[in-house]
Amino acid sequence: MAKEIHRDGLILQYGFDVTTADCDPEGRLRPGGLSNFLVLSAINSAETLGFGYNELRRYHLFWVLSRMTIRIHKPLKWRDQAVVETWPKDIRGLLYLRDFKVKNQADELCTTCTSGWLAIDIYSKRPKKVEDKFGYLFDKLKDRHAMEEFPEKLEPLTEGELSERQVTWFDLDVNRHVTSTRYIDWMVDTLPADFLTSHYPTLLSINYLKETMMGESVTLLRSTTDSNQFFFQGAGKDTATAKFRGRLVF
Repeated sequence: MAKEIHRDGLILQYGFDVTTADCDPEGRLRPGGLSNFLVLSAINSAETLGFGYNELRRYHLFWVLSRMTIRIHKPLKWRDQAVVETWPKDIRGLLYLRDFKVKNQADELCTTCTSGWLAIDIYSKRPKKVEDKFGYLFDKLKDRHAMEEFPEKLEPLTEGELSERQVTWFDLDVNRHVTSTRYIDWMVDTLPADFLTSHYPTLLSINYLKETMMGESVTLLRSTTDSNQFFFQGAGKDTATAKFRGRLVF
């Protein structure tokens, strides 16, 4: 659970205890668990600042995470106390940018992240601009960067190693589609256990392209350019339309 511990204008901080349920067998915070801390902080920040779930529902909109790039400087571990600092940063086209910094209890910088979100119309399922309603909140911290680069846009994959995933009940969130963190778990799960034992990601990028529902089968494609960098793409079993793309660097 995210616990708000500090607020300075649009900049909010949330505290998390890293539990065994968040960790891999080596006691390191799972990349999916790290992403979950970031997403929860974003949700709570949006609610606090007045453009969260309930407010967007008034305009028949909801937020969707579109892209996220995470740079891991130091792995968080079991029993660490993480502090996530986040703020709305800018608007680029239809993307609403949000940055994050994560520190541990020793005030060491562990993670930096930049992300892009879309405001989706409930009925048309198309992205819409909301500058007239909340845009002013994204116009005040344009020069404050956790990461100066734009959230990475990943290119399509055409070849690589294939595996299959059947979507099950616990892959879903309350919107009844696969939750964002599960895609990251799927990516990591394609890698050998002995590799994961001795390696931990230093960079993670993911693009969310199309929702995945209960009972669907997802074909995962994984390719690599060297022994420490992997590219991923997931598509419906009977369609070439990509549902997500990802990159992991170790």
